[in-house]
Amino acid sequence: MTTPKDLRYSDEHEWVKVEDGKARIGITHFAQSELGDIVFVELPEVGDEITADEPFGNVESVKTVSELYAPISGKVVEVNADLDDSPEFVNESPYEKAWMIVVEVADAAQIDALMTAEQYEEMTQE
Repeated sequence: MTTPKDLRYSDEHEWVKVEDGKARIGITHFAQSELGDIVFVELPEVGDEITADEPFGNVESVKTVSELYAPISGKVVEVNADLDDSPEFVNESPYEKAWMIVVEVADAAQIDALMTAEQYEEMTQE
């Protein structure tokens, strides 16, 4: 399992990549492997506000439907429309093609509170 070192991670298995005051968010390789084949992704609209630790969408796999929990708070400025037609990207490329949303970071301290790659790997091995 790959856990990119330049990302931060939530205990709900979302990853965050911060670039220029914005955060790109997706789900981890570990999460997609636990869910199985992803068949549908429901995401918020551009302009929506998301709140840390609250649901912002869901992913449906052949096994289950799982809520996506916001790792940080902010305003959605971009949504990955490719996932509408190609939800399998979540399984194939969780860190590249399958980013889900980009938000304007409301509170940078929330990012510092997320796990490092090493901490996330430790959590998923327990």
